[in-house]
Amino acid sequence: MREALFIKKNAQKWNEYQYLQTEDPDQMADRFITLLDDLSYSKTFYPHSKVTKWINSLAVSIYQTIYQNKKQRFSRLLTFWQYELPLMFRKHHRMLLYTFLIFLAFCSMAVLSSMKDDEFVKGVLGEQYVSMTEENIEKGDPFGVYRDESRFSMFVRIAFNNIKVGFLIVASGIFFGIGTMLFFFQNCMMLGSFQYMFFAKGLGWESVLVIWVHGTLEISGMIIEACAGFMLAKSILFPGTFSRWHSFKKGVKDAMKICVSLIPITIVAAFLESYITYLSSNAYDKTTNFSLSTGVSLSILIFSFLFIVWYFILYPIRLEKRMQKNPEWAAKINT
Repeated sequence: MREALFIKKNAQKWNEYQYLQTEDPDQMADRFITLLDDLSYSKTFYPHSKVTKWINSLAVSIYQTIYQNKKQRFSRLLTFWQYELPLMFRKHHRMLLYTFLIFLAFCSMAVLSSMKDDEFVKGVLGEQYVSMTEENIEKGDPFGVYRDESRFSMFVRIAFNNIKVGFLIVASGIFFGIGTMLFFFQNCMMLGSFQYMFFAKGLGWESVLVIWVHGTLEISGMIIEACAGFMLAKSILFPGTFSRWHSFKKGVKDAMKICVSLIPITIVAAFLESYITYLSSNAYDKTTNFSLSTGVSLSILIFSFLFIVWYFILYPIRLEKRMQKNPEWAAKINT
């Protein structure tokens, strides 16, 4: 068998062994035996090939997992954030791109609809909320909504609500993606209408400096949660070479990992909205002199954006390339 055909027949299996670890002893033993067979064949016919080194590193990884003592939980948690989650997310970058394009399309629909129909914003956000915002604008306090309750109460309420909504967006993917799409559509309509309302009042730049201090993390998290929901739907609708049940279990595992990993980001976004956005909004309240400067607000916004792009896009790509160039190092981090 030619090397290219050998790789083509087994690459998907090897990638699964490398990126989708298992704690089941029987499954781990089966993987180890399978890799030994592949390694024996590869060493016989392609002794100096990179694929031989790769298979060997996978076998070594499983061997060490079986026979070495388990690492401490903190070390496992660190490995999850440093390697496992980025590598797992790398496999779904294309889905993330499609989700982002859907996000832009839905938000654009909301903006265009708001431009053509003055009642559209009220229909989406609610007449009472729009009236309250317009009254605040007339009073010279356009972002007064962020000062309607105590900081801590606001933080707890927002964090709990956003975590709940994020879970619903992801879990709704089980309904073939329709539930995720509906939740995503609703939230994008609200975002597009909400943002247009301030631009229409001549407060576009001011709203960016206030709302997107927390919105950068919050909305990025929503896009990633929708991506996880679509991943779950894909595992059901398009199982590929796996059985539908096996594909579904993998999809649930990946989607839930992403959902749980976004909880810290959601909490940070809730903290920013409750405490930092409050200070940013003071800059446009004529009754107070204590506020956050434009430079600080912009710095937080930019830092949040760069963090999302780096951790969820650039770092996974870089990590994958490093693993492909250095199979021995890849085996080391998997043990």
